Amino acid sequence: MLLGYARVSKSEDQETAPQIRALKQAGCKRIFEETASGGRWDRPELHRLLDQFRAGDTLVVWKLDRLWACAAERDGKPT
Repeated sequence: MLLGYARVSKSEDQETAPQIRALKQAGCKRIFEETASGGRWDRPELHRLLDQFRAGDTLVVWKLDRLWACAAERDGKPT
């Protein structure tokens, strides 16, 4: 199953609508969206997505920067 994740930063005046449209066009069956800083790991919707992620699923993001900062932080790599 394709699972989508859309995120906008709290500090920027952004909307998730363009990301949601792109994720739907890509065929995502479930889309998780939130407003959170890219450098923070405490993202409830991302954790919800990861909890539901199963073998064979594919995570889809609009741009890697919507996900990368938290992944690098979690792995102990500098962002």
